[in-house]
Amino acid sequence: MKAKSWRRRLKDCCVEAGTYRPYFDSVIYTLAKILEQRDETQKWFDNSGEDPVIFHTNKAGATNLEQHPALVIVANLNKQALTYFRDLGLTPLGLKRIDGKAMQGEEQSAFAELFADLEDDE
Repeated sequence: MKAKSWRRRLKDCCVEAGTYRPYFDSVIYTLAKILEQRDETQKWFDNSGEDPVIFHTNKAGATNLEQHPALVIVANLNKQALTYFRDLGLTPLGLKRIDGKAMQGEEQSAFAELFADLEDDE
């Protein structure tokens, strides 16, 4: 999927979750580019017909099995994307953090509530 489609989809998800704010647009744009790169890399690997595991010979001459570099890139992009998903409140933990702090404003301490009650009584 292209970055433009990802941006639209991510914005819709944020709106649905109740976490969208216009100042998140740059974060949404960055995440959309990461997801586009991930999709393109995965598509390239799928079309290449190569094995997910390759043999690599190091400087010492030892041959080892390794994950295909394209799959390593896809995994790294997924990890990066997960961080952005959390920041946008699109994971359970991310949503909990946003709902608990940034979106509801500051909570009053018990001490401040006591003074507010005393002021109301006067």
